[in-house]
Amino acid sequence: MRIILFSSRQYDSDTFTEANASHRYELHFQESHLDSETAVLAQGYEVVCPFVNDHVDAAVLERLHAGGTRMIALRSAGFNHVDLDAAARLGITVARVPAYSPHAVAEHAVGLILALNRRLPRAAARTREGDFSLHGLLGFDLHGKTVGVVGTGMIGRVFGRIMAGFGMQVLAHDPGTPADDLLALGARYVPLDTLLAGSDIVSLHCPLVAGTYHLIDGPALARMKRGAMLINTGRGGLVESNALIGALKDGQLGHLGLDVYEEEGGLFFEDHSNLPLQDDVLARLLMFPNVIVTAHQAFFTREAMSEIAQTTLANVAAWRNGTPRNVVRAPV
Repeated sequence: MRIILFSSRQYDSDTFTEANASHRYELHFQESHLDSETAVLAQGYEVVCPFVNDHVDAAVLERLHAGGTRMIALRSAGFNHVDLDAAARLGITVARVPAYSPHAVAEHAVGLILALNRRLPRAAARTREGDFSLHGLLGFDLHGKTVGVVGTGMIGRVFGRIMAGFGMQVLAHDPGTPADDLLALGARYVPLDTLLAGSDIVSLHCPLVAGTYHLIDGPALARMKRGAMLINTGRGGLVESNALIGALKDGQLGHLGLDVYEEEGGLFFEDHSNLPLQDDVLARLLMFPNVIVTAHQAFFTREAMSEIAQTTLANVAAWRNGTPRNVVRAPV
């Protein structure tokens, strides 16, 4: 079995090579992004393994299928970058990694909250320059405040439990069944507008689908409590990026923590430090002292990387044996 991994880096090679010891597949690590031009590199590979910013649209799938590809083994939980209708039409199985380490992403969200609230990057930069003053570093107690958790899947539930441990009141919003563990901690499930209006911190943990695209837009930001904090470790398209600028400028949005960005493709996971930043909206966001942007690293822990590799290869093995698992299909 030949598998090609697009957008791969050394850490992918390390973890997948280790996980492959029990499978003995032929792995090829390709640094290029998958798109209509690079799809030719997958010629002769039955399984293609893309990452979150690869393009797996209908045109790419058709080229992959013509080259012999019959499975897309995603090494991510998200699948919004795959044309599932085209995959079904071509008979290409798409499988994902539904859960790797919910703790990794949830803990990163908490880290963003603490860093923003207590101005940790600014404080650390100051003390390195010998400035030990406290002006501009005033934060607030998390204890007694309200956090809104949008999406209570595995990651949202872990995040909610952590924040409850800080003594925060938890508001939750999810179209599915309420999570018993959050209810046991006193969480209340409420409509999205109620959550936005009542939360000091809003954290996004829902998938990016048609119904959640730009879930947080200008009107949604206006409904939030003035000066509230917004955290997004889900998917970039959940937030309308252009709307953030005005909300930050007039103080409606008090703090912003992003690990994902809707135009991150071609930017994140690459070193652009020697080049001018071409994305004007992101460049403006990075100028605000109350904004922290990390480069889609919330998942990036040793435990999560190991689980991603193991689950991805196990998905390939199950498909090869005729018992596919973790399959993603287009909604009916």
